[in-house]
Amino acid sequence: MTEFYLIRHGQTSANALGLKQGVINTDITHLNDVGQQQAQNLADNFDISFADRIICSPLDRTRKTAATLNAQHHLPITYDDRLLEISYGQWDGKKNSELREDYPDVFNDYLNDVLPTYVKYATEGERFEDVIDRARDFRIEMTKKYPSEKIIVVTHGFTVKAFALDVLRPSDLMSLPEPRNTSVTKLVSLNEDETYLEYYNQFF
Repeated sequence: MTEFYLIRHGQTSANALGLKQGVINTDITHLNDVGQQQAQNLADNFDISFADRIICSPLDRTRKTAATLNAQHHLPITYDDRLLEISYGQWDGKKNSELREDYPDVFNDYLNDVLPTYVKYATEGERFEDVIDRARDFRIEMTKKYPSEKIIVVTHGFTVKAFALDVLRPSDLMSLPEPRNTSVTKLVSLNEDETYLEYYNQFF
C-alpha cells in the first residue's frame, strides 16, 4: 500500500489578509513570519524520517514549507504541477470579503468561501471537479509507481480537500472545510480503486 501524508503550507500574508491566492507566486503569497514558525513547529513535532520521499507543489510557499520539514532528513524531493492550488482565474488575488459582497449567490455563508458555481463569474477559474481529477490522477500514478512507499505531499488547502473529496465523494462538495495551515491529512491507497482517509486536518 502507498501512504500519503498531505501537508498544507504555512501561513502567507495573503492568507492573513483573506485573499484568494490561487496560483499567485509573488511575495504576498510567500510564507510570512507566522507561516515560517508554523512550518518549524511542524518539523519539530512531526518527524518525517519514516517517509521515502517528498513530492511538492512548485509554488514558493510549499517549497519553503517542504524545505523546513526536510532540513534534518534530506529526503529526495520532486515537484508536480498537479499539486498546485486551485486557480480562481481572474479572482486570484481578490479579497474574499469583497467577492462575497459582490457575488453573494456563489458564497457559502458558514465557510465564507466560494461555491462550485463561482465559475459562472470567474470564467477563467478551475472547476472544483478539475482539481479533484488532477488529485486523483496524481494519487493513482504514485500508487502504481511507489506501491509500498510513504510519501510526504506538500500542497495547498483546496488541493488537500480535493484529495479527500475524491475518496469520500460527498454529494455536497462544501460539506468538507479546507484544512488549516501546516495540518496533516493521511490517505492510504491499497490500489487505484481502494483508498482510505485515515485522518484529516490534524496537528502534531
